[in-house]
Amino acid sequence: MRVFVILPAAGIGTRMAAHGAMAVAPKQFLEISGVPVLVRSVQAFLAVPKVDAVYVAVRAQEKDRLEAQMKEYKLGDRVHMVEGGNNRQESVGNALAALECAEDDVVLVHDAVRPLIDPATIERTIEAVVKHGAAIVGLPAVDTIKQVERTADGAIVTSTIPRERVVLAQTPQGARFGLLRRAFKEAEADGFAGTDEASVLERARIEVAVVAGSARNFKITQPGDIELAEFYLRGHSDLRG
Repeated sequence: MRVFVILPAAGIGTRMAAHGAMAVAPKQFLEISGVPVLVRSVQAFLAVPKVDAVYVAVRAQEKDRLEAQMKEYKLGDRVHMVEGGNNRQESVGNALAALECAEDDVVLVHDAVRPLIDPATIERTIEAVVKHGAAIVGLPAVDTIKQVERTADGAIVTSTIPRERVVLAQTPQGARFGLLRRAFKEAEADGFAGTDEASVLERARIEVAVVAGSARNFKITQPGDIELAEFYLRGHSDLRG
């Protein structure tokens, strides 16, 4: 059994751009304590011995930039590039097509802009995929969750959802290669666009297990998130680049 990781990194980061923070680079190429976000994400998976290869899906115009960073940070020959698509699902689909996997190999997909994922969580996710066939990282809900109906004036509460029945989805998310490929092919054939890999797997009636996540495994989406990531790193010097 081998383990492959896909990092979809072809997004342009519209929320970050709205704050004027993207004039120099998309958010995956912004720096946290001097190291690009994407590089930190790649390094996190390379730190796990079970990971055989990492495939990064980027836009064609970003390939030279990524290649230069791979050399600068000596990421090694376990890292490969594929061309990203117009959305996350297309990018992951392109990477799946590039993999030379056995049906039972493990494939994890991780947001390229969640750079603080830790090796222990990655290993637990791999173990969960081996045991259950598919798994995601999820964070228990802390706030009370309300279901609402949208109106012209905003929203009206229709019910309260018990917190014990809710998790906030994080990444990595993954499955055995055969299951993930089947789910993606069925989605493509039907024109279904999922919000994440789990939604595509769920649609294919594949049971998805949940692995406990953490607050530090957050997604870089706005300028203040860079400062928050640097705050976490100052408290964990072993994670510095």
